[in-house]
Amino acid sequence: MTAPGKETDDMIQATWLYHIGQMSQEEVSRRMGLSRFKVLRLLQDARDLGLVRISIEHATTGALALADRLAARHGLTEVQVAPDTGGDPAAGRRAVGQLAAGWLARIGREGRVTVGVGWGRTVAAMADALTGLRNPDLCFVSLMGSMTHTSATSPFDVCVRLAALTGARAVFLPAPFLADSPADAALIRNQRMVREALQTARAADHMVISVGECSADALLQASGILTADEAAALTAAGAVADTTGKFFAAGGSLAATDLNLRAPSIDLQDLHRSDVVVLSSGAGKAAALRAVLAAGFVNRLIVDEPLARALLEEEAA
Repeated sequence: MTAPGKETDDMIQATWLYHIGQMSQEEVSRRMGLSRFKVLRLLQDARDLGLVRISIEHATTGALALADRLAARHGLTEVQVAPDTGGDPAAGRRAVGQLAAGWLARIGREGRVTVGVGWGRTVAAMADALTGLRNPDLCFVSLMGSMTHTSATSPFDVCVRLAALTGARAVFLPAPFLADSPADAALIRNQRMVREALQTARAADHMVISVGECSADALLQASGILTADEAAALTAAGAVADTTGKFFAAGGSLAATDLNLRAPSIDLQDLHRSDVVVLSSGAGKAAALRAVLAAGFVNRLIVDEPLARALLEEEAA
């Protein structure tokens, strides 16, 4: 519990700026002259003390029925569907993030648990929504390399936030998201620190990942990770989806592209060995998500209602 005095004043101010002022954590950090880690801890303390209460409306009967249909269709252990938020993409990601945070809080209390973390906006939304979980025996490990600049969606940043929120340990993969060639990727994977991080990632009890579509407005292209030529080559190879540095064709097989050899990340068989939860939102992700589901390594699925309906409608067509 936070002691009275200046620290309490800082906690109240940080909470006000973040929740009422709608500032990002980085903006609060700059405004108050505190580190981002300090701001994260103050916000968590405010939640733990009950100064902030977040209520989430239970899923509607329709959403529950969609979840049951998706679970039965794909043989999944668990499916959660967030009710429709009215077509706002950011709101859809937040809704999925809230459900995913509940899942993480549930499995994160199990004791000594390692959670592999992918990248993407829905995974970042999960970190934003997480409250009430403290477990120093938790470990968050990035499943792939990162970008060259700070981004709320990168595995590095998400692992930092989750570890700061929960008092857990974070393990980072010291590698780029994509190497320049398959040979470079192999060389990077052979580095001792990379080998050790990958060993931790491969042994993760759970992996939480998102799905990207191979389109012009996809996050991989918008972030500058892929060049225009690489994006065009992906399209020519029939790639429709990506996750954890792997690119998939519509039927769930790996697309015929050397990009699948250029990511110093976990392997496809590592996904098959773990308990994998996929987060995704928006009807436009239906084709990409279908391909990833067809790959056969997904155990749990958390999506919003528009995506769930689009996925089932595509499969029924």
